[in-house]
Amino acid sequence: MRRREFIKVSSLAVLGLAVGGRAEARESLCFPPGIVYTKEQPGKWAKKAPTHAPKVTVNGTKVTIETMHPMTKPHFIVRHTLVSDTGEVLGAKTFTPEDKRAVSTFEIPGGKGKRFFATSFCNLHDFWVTPFSV
Repeated sequence: MRRREFIKVSSLAVLGLAVGGRAEARESLCFPPGIVYTKEQPGKWAKKAPTHAPKVTVNGTKVTIETMHPMTKPHFIVRHTLVSDTGEVLGAKTFTPEDKRAVSTFEIPGGKGKRFFATSFCNLHDFWVTPFSV
């Protein structure tokens, strides 16, 4: 399996663990430690949270995801995704080290009042998620 396909499939699987199953599990948002990192649960990457946890800005029906991370050949953000609370990928953007910033903008379908997940994958510091509601 190619690396990018693996990242896509594994990201969805991890989010499926986080949002699937019992309602109380979805509400607590306990992501598997050592697999998914958040600003609140940075695990071994505690010092990396400010530059790896995706920041989310909502403006009407547009969501902007930004990871405040340098983009260099040895260390960069590989991908952003916007995922619904049912696990559907609503948008994805892949980056290269040549990109100046890791910023992506997506459209939110179907109105407000839903939960979403913004994801950011770093080639060295793993998979980061920021849950948010609109």
